Amino acid sequence: MLIASDGEQLGVMTPDEARARANEEGYDLVEVAPNARPPVCRIMDFGKYKYEQKKKLQAGKSKGKGRAAALKEVKMRPNTDDHDLGFKLKNARRFLMDGDKVKVTVMFRGREMAHRKVGYGKLDRVKELLGDLVSVENPPQMSGRFLSMILVPNREAVEAAKRQEEAEEAQRAQESEAGAEAPAGES
Repeated sequence: MLIASDGEQLGVMTPDEARARANEEGYDLVEVAPNARPPVCRIMDFGKYKYEQKKKLQAGKSKGKGRAAALKEVKMRPNTDDHDLGFKLKNARRFLMDGDKVKVTVMFRGREMAHRKVGYGKLDRVKELLGDLVSVENPPQMSGRFLSMILVPNREAVEAAKRQEEAEEAQRAQESEAGAEAPAGES
């Protein structure tokens, strides 16, 4: 089955006839449905088709700058210990450094609902520990038995933190190189 460049169905013909027809029109012969009986071919400008497909793919990928910020969630309880809180905030900091938003949720169970102030205090502590790295997009609010707030990365602070991490890493690399050379020189 052959389809012309304007979409008209030209019917069933041999591959040689189809190639000759495509050459007459100055286009390519492209097989669009090889598993159909009979196989379906279309006369088209294949280079232009590939270019348009590539443009569509790029337009879908780059809506705005880079990638869209994903919403990551960090969950805790009102009685989460400081060490566990530090561990969860390490993950939250990593998400923020990647440019993602972070939803911090405090989950209440049973009688804990009577002590919501503890949950609000926990979220204030999170804000305090993350410092300048974040700004609050949605302030803390109760939704059923969950108290949550959404934090977004502060771009300037994130860039400064990344530069500082790179500088510290470079310094550690220099120290490890110097440490590796010192024992070799002493012997």
